[in-house]
Amino acid sequence: MKEKIKIFTTTIIGGDFKGKKIEIPDIFTTRSSKGILKESFFNTIQFDIIDKNFVEVFAGSGSVGLEALSRGAAACYFMEYNKTAFKCLESNIKNTDPGRCTTFYGDSFVNFENVYNIVKRTGRKTYFYFDPPFSTRDGMDDVYDKTIALIENIEPEFCEMVTVEHMSNLDMPKELGKLELVKRKKFGRSTMSYYSPKL
Repeated sequence: MKEKIKIFTTTIIGGDFKGKKIEIPDIFTTRSSKGILKESFFNTIQFDIIDKNFVEVFAGSGSVGLEALSRGAAACYFMEYNKTAFKCLESNIKNTDPGRCTTFYGDSFVNFENVYNIVKRTGRKTYFYFDPPFSTRDGMDDVYDKTIALIENIEPEFCEMVTVEHMSNLDMPKELGKLELVKRKKFGRSTMSYYSPKL
């Protein structure tokens, strides 16, 4: 018999969909971005998200991207490779504004170029949110190297900001391609590093 996966819920904390529940599957490959990190992130970007694109690269159940949508993002793009998480993501989107959301099932490292080209064609500046699986897991040793390689190719004219949620013991570079580290905030085992186009 297949083991039933537990579903937890979190809540959208601000904007048009404030109070709406988001389902999160209790599976090893998805860590819901902890509420305190999410709150800190949106306190940092405030109203700058309005009418921008938002790309959640390792979306899980989409809690960060849907928060961005609630706060006025023009369009959100979600990438997720875990089937259970992806089903939750699609269900969560149906409860918000599906017309402004696009999902991509499969390996985020494979799908990123396609999504990047789509957001470039919109002509809008884009927020990129990277929350890769922690590299302590089997088969994830190179996840940060691969993530950094993706970020290094982001062109500043299409980028509003790149945020990386990562293990606190990882020392992220001061510069990634044409982007530079502008802020770093630690929350126990997790740290958020913010990159903006170099001035």
